[in-house]
Amino acid sequence: MEKEIRIEQLEELDSRLSAFAEMLIEVVHDGASIGFLPPVSVAEAEQYWRNVPGSDVIVLSAEVDGQLAGTVQIHLCSKPNGMHRADIAKLMVHPQFRRRGIARLLMEKAEQYAADANRILLVLDTRDGDPSNTLYRSLGYIQAGQIPHFAMSDTGVLHSTNLYYKLLQSPVDDADGVTR
Repeated sequence: MEKEIRIEQLEELDSRLSAFAEMLIEVVHDGASIGFLPPVSVAEAEQYWRNVPGSDVIVLSAEVDGQLAGTVQIHLCSKPNGMHRADIAKLMVHPQFRRRGIARLLMEKAEQYAADANRILLVLDTRDGDPSNTLYRSLGYIQAGQIPHFAMSDTGVLHSTNLYYKLLQSPVDDADGVTR
């Protein structure tokens, strides 16, 4: 029987700091390209998570039977000319919970939160060749380009990253022809 996946927004991570740190360590150890290189120490992972919550960052978590299974962040642009957009960042699923649709559910919920925050454009990047590329394309994200030599692996190999975007709704042109 499939276990229920519960997704919620977290305002603070203090009570779950060790679970988030452990997940970050595990996904990096498993090869994820999320800005860290293995080995990641507990102190490094905890320090990262202490700095994540903020007024312009929405953190979503996925739980299965009370265990942290995944997370994703929505970074709301706070620049005056970017109040319509957000970045999707740090989509992670703990290795023991993969292949259960958790990443897809997190992304769908992230899109809902972004839309609720009046964001119509989402952008993200991911390492070329990673399975996440297939997920993002299946969710309607469009590859806008690729940057070579963007991220380095723990062996020193430089990898390209793919840039994606998705319009959650079409901008509306006003009577003067200005897109709003």
